[in-house]
Amino acid sequence: MVKPTDMDTLEYIATKIDTIEFPKRKALSSRYPQLKGPILALKRAYYSLGYSLGTASANKHSDRFFPAIIARGSSVLMRKLGDSDLELQKQKITNLKLAAEKLNGLIIEPGATFSFWNTLGNPSLKNGYVEGMLLSEGKVVRGVGGGLCQMSNLLFWMFLHAPVEIVERFHHSRDSFPDSGRTLPFGSGATVFYNLIDLKIKNTSDQPIQLKIWLTDTQLKGQILAPMPEKQKFHIHEKDHSFIKKGEKYYRYNELWRDVLVKGTLIESKKIYTNFAPIMYEVDEKYITERNIQLIDLDLENKKENKNNLEENKSIGYPHLITVGT
Repeated sequence: MVKPTDMDTLEYIATKIDTIEFPKRKALSSRYPQLKGPILALKRAYYSLGYSLGTASANKHSDRFFPAIIARGSSVLMRKLGDSDLELQKQKITNLKLAAEKLNGLIIEPGATFSFWNTLGNPSLKNGYVEGMLLSEGKVVRGVGGGLCQMSNLLFWMFLHAPVEIVERFHHSRDSFPDSGRTLPFGSGATVFYNLIDLKIKNTSDQPIQLKIWLTDTQLKGQILAPMPEKQKFHIHEKDHSFIKKGEKYYRYNELWRDVLVKGTLIESKKIYTNFAPIMYEVDEKYITERNIQLIDLDLENKKENKNNLEENKSIGYPHLITVGT
């Protein structure tokens, strides 16, 4: 739980809110929309060159799968995401099937790097991809290759449970949809955008690992396999999950931690990510109470602190925690 005396956390939250509400500079493509296409083309050419000149990449496939399961995951293909068009969710299944064909059987040798986009290539109409659901600044838009974030989310969650180094990962910049059957912590996914926003990992173990990816009628499923079982087991959990209220706006915060266990004994517990994002859907105290989520109301507590400051003639400057629904 975020405590009032946790100054570092509260400073982080205040800084993130200021950055979102008062950005210091706008992207060149935002100021000059006509330049967006050329800028994207140049950036993509640059990143493609980086792939070809980079470190050893995973590019070997085999239809003979390793016997040991290191990690596994699954996600529902069709679920309610706000008021988004269900037809776009149906079409994304075509895109996920194409991606699964590229990923299934991929072997990542020790020391080699896996790149989501280097493996999949361009998700274009020419390559068979169709329009699906994309998120742009937290809003649903149509786009070719839409829905591939579901694949990157699955891969990232499995990689967190494997002996690999996360080289590049970006979480979604907005919390776009109300929780609907959420089983994983907030911020445990990875967004992708060809080929500028990637998911990359390095196999730091002493044995090759292999991806096994497939779709059923209702789910996207995956496994990370290896020739031999791993001694280490990994457990991912969240801490300090909170909603932050400032004015009429809400934000979401948590920390992701990874526990390393050997034969059931905890060897290490380490914070691996801090997630923070503005909430794009309607939130009120009833929503928060029903889900038993912590709430930090910055305005309410700052008013209390200002009153105390006048009475006690001292400066505190940090809000206290208000817990709703406990």
